[in-house]
Amino acid sequence: MDNVLEKQRAAHEDIERLEQAIVDQFMQETKTHRERLWNQHTVDKFLTRIVDKSQQLHDMYEDKTGLRQSEIEALSGSSEFSEFYERLRVIKDHHRKYPNEPVEPPEMEFIFINQKRDQGDDEELEKLFSGEENFGRYLDLNTLYTEYVNLKGVRKMDYLQFLSEFDKFEAVYPKNIKMSEPYRNYLDHFKQYLYSFFRRANPLYNLTELEEKAKRELDENWAAGKIPGWEEVATDDADESLFCVACQKKFAKQSVYDAHLKGKKHIKAQKALEENQSPNGNGGADAQANGHGREDKRKAVAWKEILISKYAEALSDFLAETRANIERKQALTDKERTLEQDQDEIDIADQDSDEDDEDKIYNPLKLPLGWDGKPIPYWLYKLHGLGVEYPCEICGNYVYMGRKAFDKHFQEWRHAHGMRCLGIPNTRHFHEITKIDDAYALYQKLKKEGQTEDPKADTMEEYEDSEGNVYNKKTYEDLKRQGII
Repeated sequence: MDNVLEKQRAAHEDIERLEQAIVDQFMQETKTHRERLWNQHTVDKFLTRIVDKSQQLHDMYEDKTGLRQSEIEALSGSSEFSEFYERLRVIKDHHRKYPNEPVEPPEMEFIFINQKRDQGDDEELEKLFSGEENFGRYLDLNTLYTEYVNLKGVRKMDYLQFLSEFDKFEAVYPKNIKMSEPYRNYLDHFKQYLYSFFRRANPLYNLTELEEKAKRELDENWAAGKIPGWEEVATDDADESLFCVACQKKFAKQSVYDAHLKGKKHIKAQKALEENQSPNGNGGADAQANGHGREDKRKAVAWKEILISKYAEALSDFLAETRANIERKQALTDKERTLEQDQDEIDIADQDSDEDDEDKIYNPLKLPLGWDGKPIPYWLYKLHGLGVEYPCEICGNYVYMGRKAFDKHFQEWRHAHGMRCLGIPNTRHFHEITKIDDAYALYQKLKKEGQTEDPKADTMEEYEDSEGNVYNKKTYEDLKRQGII
């Protein structure tokens, strides 16, 4: 329908459906971090659509074109019945022209959104975050840390210390770089990243209220000189005699100021300033405007610093988690980092789910099973060194996990079979030998040292009776055949 009243009715209906969809989203139980994040982004999309629909309604109710008033007059005037039947005829003609046109109920859209969440379709979320951010759990400030390191005159610190002190602008950043172009670009990038992280990791946070609070704090404290790091702004602005408009720089002494006037850099900046002046030749007004512009630039830098501090304060929990994650990663080995990357997200609710799921053992680290059929604890896995691989070439490049299994395998059938295939006796001399070439070399060395005859299993293999007496194989079998043992 093209009439304004029907558009208003449809907009009100859409707003009510969106409000109900938001309620339904909040009523659903979220089991994992991804599901909670999916719900927040879905609700944020609904709120954005409500704002758009409300703006459309506001414009239609204002009726600047007068269409709404004319429709009301047409429906309530003397020809109301003819107007009603005319609109009814238009509707019938439309359905007669398109008899098989499918009609999709509006609520199907919200059902489809919930189905996507239940199916685990979080491809959209994966595109929003980097690997370091891990679906919005941690901040990724590596690029900004690189920018900080490249700033001139700043104190050098490692990444972990940077996470704790980047928002301490008074103590960390020198005053002589605050009006430099690299520092302003650094603040711009920092502000943009933190704003973007808020929108991605916590889309329902009221950023407008936070920014308004920071703006009020700036306006109240700027003139009084109470902003940390900018207390001397009023004093600096009062003494304009040592400030060079062309170079946009203030000097500490008159002698230094006079000396710089003869420099090539100042002459070039002065020439550029004169070329950029207005054609009316109001140089004095431009110089005064530049003085106010300097104050505006300082205030703009102070505003960015305050805003970043407010962002960091609101993100304090994320920063704490990020620091803890960095410290934990620094303590891991390469093998543990690889295992951690392969580990899937733990579904907390699945541990208390139906009894049918009890047979499914969650074992992302591929830990060995204990006596109860469940994976052994990770600390026990590390204690016994079960993550260390010991390959044996004689056993056909079979890999033994852990030192205990490796030591035991020299007396097992697989290693003994490999030694027989090589034509070498499996004696104690060849313990810890896993390479075929090493085994042959040791065998030849033993022969040269006087053992010309191959050792026989009858004399080399040891057997133990029930009382702890040790015999070779031939003696043990003879005594057992006679019934002595």
